[in-house]
Amino acid sequence: MNENWLSRYFHFSELNTTLRRETLAGLTTFISMAYILFVNPSVLGASGMDKGAVFTATAIASALGCLIMGIVAKYPIAIAPGLGVNAFFAYSVCIGMKIPWQTALAGVFIASIIFVLITVFKLREIIIDAIPQSLKLAMAAGIGLFIAFIGLHEGGLIVADKATTVAFGPLNVGTTWLTIFGLIVTVILMVRKVPGAIFIGMVLTSIAGIVFKLIPLPSQIISPAPSLAPTFGQAITHVPDINTMQLAIVVLTFLLVTFFDTAGTLIGLAEQAGFMKNNKMPRVGQALLADSTSMLAGSVLGTSPTSAYIESSTGIAVGGRSGFTAVVTGILFLFGMLFSPLLAVVTPQ
Repeated sequence: MNENWLSRYFHFSELNTTLRRETLAGLTTFISMAYILFVNPSVLGASGMDKGAVFTATAIASALGCLIMGIVAKYPIAIAPGLGVNAFFAYSVCIGMKIPWQTALAGVFIASIIFVLITVFKLREIIIDAIPQSLKLAMAAGIGLFIAFIGLHEGGLIVADKATTVAFGPLNVGTTWLTIFGLIVTVILMVRKVPGAIFIGMVLTSIAGIVFKLIPLPSQIISPAPSLAPTFGQAITHVPDINTMQLAIVVLTFLLVTFFDTAGTLIGLAEQAGFMKNNKMPRVGQALLADSTSMLAGSVLGTSPTSAYIESSTGIAVGGRSGFTAVVTGILFLFGMLFSPLLAVVTPQ
């Protein structure tokens, strides 16, 4: 690919950046968020979805979102299935409400269409202004607490209790200590602002689990991407199932959480990169369109809603300023599909 053409298209000179710097930024962003390739199938697998299919859907939806963000919106911001809303999908909607995952995917599909329409008809400002700031913050905080609770439960640190609802889990179980180890390592890495802290924490925890024979060693590392057949198109064929008020609320929740999560993340990252002009983000419509399109494609492929990732800040921190950063991240997500055997190593811990 001609470097001069890339420089002109992505405005390297105007943004005071280079191809090498943008490539490094894209790699840094990918390393920081690569964990979602393995965490998302693990979370959605709890709903009964095929983990292999979700793995492939996650990679393709992420790649598509990143490529559109980079090529159309020209921002160094990556997109992937949101961590938190995927837990809401699996544990609240599918397990809690006993809604089949196929119907839940149809809900994501409808929410994504509404998201696209909101973006195309430029209704985003009206909606953002209509929701109180306190509610916007509460949505993010609530999702965060929810995913933390699920993580502690799946890791064995807390268990159900008839008397107190929740109690501490047993400390005489090896996997519980593996959870504690992983939590401590990840927190230390995050406090020290190490790029890819969550991903590195997962790797170190998996290695520890293998060493102490708590996790089976994978038979291989690289293989062809798993088939999408178990999940592909289920969202479309089950749209007629969205026919109750309960499901309408689920659709609305998917829409609001994704919309405000993405909008807030985009603005925060734009502030960090210095893109804001007169307190407004240029090309915000294209950026939201990248996310909504990725969300739409992801629902058809078989994954929960996508959103802009705050981990993009790591790429921005090392100098990423153009859309080429997101393009590199998207390409790496496609290569990531080859590592599906490592799913066997990723445990709730």
